[in-house]
Amino acid sequence: MKKIGLLSDTHGYWDNKFELYFKDCDEIWHAGDIGTVELAERFENFKPFRAVYGNIDDNILRAQYPDILRFNVENIDVLMTHIGGYPGRYDPSLRSQLLANPPKLFISGHSHILKVMYDKKIECLHMNPGAAGIYGFHKVRTILRFILDNGNIRDLEVIEIK
Repeated sequence: MKKIGLLSDTHGYWDNKFELYFKDCDEIWHAGDIGTVELAERFENFKPFRAVYGNIDDNILRAQYPDILRFNVENIDVLMTHIGGYPGRYDPSLRSQLLANPPKLFISGHSHILKVMYDKKIECLHMNPGAAGIYGFHKVRTILRFILDNGNIRDLEVIEIK
């Protein structure tokens, strides 16, 4: 069993509440637009950290993190990228890969809109944690926590950071 903290679109902004909300997590995942190397290092020094780069991330972050990350945790096939769309409207750069070999969990960021949807067509759960930073059009900053447990995704929590 692993407890995961998921966020996106920090745009270089650190909030001390990340430590509070993610203190019991086994890993932190970041779905892109990290913003600065210093922010990435802060997460890496806090918990095991997996991330993809986003469209605002510089060449240093792009060299450190991939555009697309596919991995397996607790018998869950996970695919994470920054710009991925959502069920019914996947980004064209990923659509054929998702349809040909769907993961069990697909994570993307970019939109600054929190969205969790199940795609019945490919039997895949899609999560977009919204935006955890202070830059962008969003009015509410959000993150997600959930548990991966031997093939099951459970106990999803939506957290609004105030």
